[in-house]
Amino acid sequence: MNKTYYILSLALIFLSTLSVQAQETEADPEHEKALRRSTNLTWEANKELSENDFVGAEADYRRAISKSTENIAAPYNLGNAYYNRESFSEAFGRFKQAGELAIEKADKHRAFHNLGNVFMKNKEYQKAVEAYKEALRNNPKDEETRYNLALAKEMLKKDQENQQNQDNQDNQEDQDEKDEKEQNQDNQGQQEQDQNQEQQDQQQGEQEKEENKEGEGEEKQEQEKQPQENDGEQKKQPKPNQLSPQQIKNLLEAMQNEEKKVQEKMDAKKVKGAKIKNVKDW
Repeated sequence: MNKTYYILSLALIFLSTLSVQAQETEADPEHEKALRRSTNLTWEANKELSENDFVGAEADYRRAISKSTENIAAPYNLGNAYYNRESFSEAFGRFKQAGELAIEKADKHRAFHNLGNVFMKNKEYQKAVEAYKEALRNNPKDEETRYNLALAKEMLKKDQENQQNQDNQDNQEDQDEKDEKEQNQDNQGQQEQDQNQEQQDQQQGEQEKEENKEGEGEEKQEQEKQPQENDGEQKKQPKPNQLSPQQIKNLLEAMQNEEKKVQEKMDAKKVKGAKIKNVKDW
């Protein structure tokens, strides 16, 4: 908003206020007095604002607003003062108030045009579009409002595209996080399974080791018994120079047999040496 436009706006609003004042003079003197005091305070605030006395101007604008709701210039000018100081939330409240109180279309157009500007500063592009549309309904010929409306639509489109891209990115990040979580769970499950298998293998190995150890113990006991048995057998076996009872028995039998053979030979010789007697005939 340039300085010339700002001054013209103040002048037009002031003229509108004078018009309302003239209509109300005869009908309600007290109302006319309140409107006049409000108008005077507005001019004082305008002067203070031009002298860079914002605090004094703000106070007089507020007093002017409290004196009469018919004075559209007071909230509108205070809104401009806030807007130029980039106090956009306060500016919004005063422009909204001016738009709601305004009766003339020109006053409504200016109030909603500036509301659109506030929304643009706050990057509330959808609200800015609606505000500029309302301003154009009251003054369709204003090219500045029409330009701002086109700009607001373009910014809204870009904002929606960026939001969509951000949503897609967020969804992708959520999906990636979900996939990673599931993968970690799978890995953890596999790791636990491997650990269980390892424990089972270890237990089986220890069991086999114990069984082997027991087997070695039994084998050792068996080996320890075997020398004892061999010792018994060795004890039973005769010494090299000593005949066993069976050998003695066999030897005696052999001697007897040999003695018997000798005896038989001797007997045979005796028979052979004797003369044979003649056989008697019958």
